[in-house]
Amino acid sequence: MSNHASGAATHIRPATPADIPLILAFIRALAEYEREPDAVSATEERLLQHGFGPNPYFHCLIAEHNGRAVGFALYFFNYSTWLGAPGLYLEDLFVHPDCRGLGIGKALLKHIAAIALQKGCPRLQWEVLDWNTPAIDFYKAMGAEFLDEWRNVRVTGAALARLAAPESGAAE
Repeated sequence: MSNHASGAATHIRPATPADIPLILAFIRALAEYEREPDAVSATEERLLQHGFGPNPYFHCLIAEHNGRAVGFALYFFNYSTWLGAPGLYLEDLFVHPDCRGLGIGKALLKHIAAIALQKGCPRLQWEVLDWNTPAIDFYKAMGAEFLDEWRNVRVTGAALARLAAPESGAAE
């Protein structure tokens, strides 16, 4: 997919294992933008194992503008029991700040939407931080609806281990 913005060419391509250092750099840049620079514990080894093995947990696109990698979109598939159909979940969408406003984010999102339709996914979903007004405005302009009545739920670390542990005194 190409997009001609400001007379420059944007190309969206699938990531390859050679892109792993770039993907990790984008993840770290996104964490910095989202005010969580120390929250990234991902490694190149885990990205390689989880994204490029025989059963990948995620897929990734790289956006190049004038031959320079300037953004990425990382996604995976989920499933809606109510719809009885797969969905596409966009985990990360990031464009370098110096390249924003050139249509690169829109090109990535359009490419992701095309993949969702190609794979038979009737919905594409993602999360956005409530303070990220530029992203919220961008997503509204793309036709996104905001599901404010839903709450994100997460269990990690020790709480996850406790949840997974067998009940003490449980019958065998």
